[in-house]
Amino acid sequence: MLTVNDVSMNFGTKVLFDNVNVTFNDGERYGLTGPNGAGKSTFMKILAGELEALGGHVSHSGRLGVLKQDHSIYNDHKIIDVVMMGNPALWAALHEKEQLLEKGDDLTDEDGMRLGELEGVIAEEDGYTADAEATELLEGLGIPSEHHQQKLDILQGGDRVRVLLAQALFGNPETLLLDEPTNSLDIASIRWLESFLLTYGGALVVISHDRHFLNEVCTKIADIDYETIIVYNGNYDDMVGAKAEARTSLELANAAREKKIGDLQEFVQRFRAGSRASQVKSREKQLERERTALGDLKRSNIQRPFIRFDQARPSGKNVLSVVNLCKEFDGKVICRDFNLSVPRGSKIALVGPNGIGKTTMLRMLEGQLKPDQGEVEWGYEARIGYMPQEHSEMIEKSDQTARDWLWSFNNKVDEEGLRALFGRLLFRKDEPLKPTKVLSGGETVRLLIARLMLLEPNVLLLDEPTNHLDLEAIRSLTEALERYEGSCVFVTHDRQMVSQVATRVLEMSESGIRELTPDEFSEGQFLLTRKTYEKPSW
Repeated sequence: MLTVNDVSMNFGTKVLFDNVNVTFNDGERYGLTGPNGAGKSTFMKILAGELEALGGHVSHSGRLGVLKQDHSIYNDHKIIDVVMMGNPALWAALHEKEQLLEKGDDLTDEDGMRLGELEGVIAEEDGYTADAEATELLEGLGIPSEHHQQKLDILQGGDRVRVLLAQALFGNPETLLLDEPTNSLDIASIRWLESFLLTYGGALVVISHDRHFLNEVCTKIADIDYETIIVYNGNYDDMVGAKAEARTSLELANAAREKKIGDLQEFVQRFRAGSRASQVKSREKQLERERTALGDLKRSNIQRPFIRFDQARPSGKNVLSVVNLCKEFDGKVICRDFNLSVPRGSKIALVGPNGIGKTTMLRMLEGQLKPDQGEVEWGYEARIGYMPQEHSEMIEKSDQTARDWLWSFNNKVDEEGLRALFGRLLFRKDEPLKPTKVLSGGETVRLLIARLMLLEPNVLLLDEPTNHLDLEAIRSLTEALERYEGSCVFVTHDRQMVSQVATRVLEMSESGIRELTPDEFSEGQFLLTRKTYEKPSW
């Protein structure tokens, strides 16, 4: 259990939350939601004890499992050891035991007694099954066993995050605090993590921009808005519905009260100086009660961009033909004799584990990379709009302003139209004049989306377009792609986007490329590259 009492936090004049009181109970899984900048990560750091609030305090029972953000401090440690460090008491006992045993024949009676004490700690902390548990966690998250005894720095950044996630999950902590645990995970690993968390018996608090993940895992949503945290029953979609209904009810009640207040004010003003003094006094008291009862409609900090993709003109009926495509990259086979025909209006999701070659495939389709063999042929009038996963490929971090960068692609709108486009994508006031080198990840993605809206292509090639976007922006993007009348090939780990947008699903795996229907994908009928997870013993 984790209890928050009167916690407040602000940065300068911006209040994130004020006098928050909330209890995170064992057996419940809480999604911590709110737009980018609402204070989710700040609140999580306060819960973890990594940041001190300006007021109030946090208390918890038992051990916390926290997803660390800095993996560099573990670079010189073996991967399996990094995982076991998730239980500090066990790790300290194992480390001290190893140091004592190195004394060999020089062990004293005191050392022997200490070894006995350490054995007790190790047994109490399930240390004799620790290797097996750490191995199962790593394999479930896609770290193969041949790496487990190697140092962390042999892994790429995304895989290091997986190791830190295994560290947070290790040893059955009483409370789990996970900030964006699905980042860097492919779909199979996300499903494994869901299975793991659904069996967890403690209190879970998780931040995620993956709507499907929140809907699958969460039993409650703790939403940061109106300068406080409101807990809703159910998953993310349940919260959105309940929040909208509560807001609408309050607005309707306020409208009725404001009308009544107006009528009372008119009566008081009309008869104040007349013969109906007693009635006026009664109306004045009633007026005061109605003003007191008027609900406080604080402004929500949730904002949703308006995204719409239009076509300047449609493509021909046959948008793309891929014939006998073959490609190897860094010694890995990306595809062999791959054929694909894409009619106009198709929306194809490209899915598969990390590192399998999805970005390479998209770059071949876009024309950045040449295939080893085969042909990529775009049809009549196909005009491509491309968004890379590495945003620096398209937006160089420089002193050039966001406005000037976007203007360089403009041949159709005036300054007012460009300002309106920025406004629809939540760039306020002077924000378009910010240099590209200081843009946040979310601002950079919204700027890339603005470019696509400006260009009006009839084909979209999108590589992980939801990266850095908050939940409301992802919903807006997903709905825009669903309405889009052109053709689209997109890479994503966002299952909600695949289910809602894709008319076809191509799965890339070590066995090759195969096509699934969206229904087959939704039912999980794709090639799992992760070990099937068995329910833990807690």
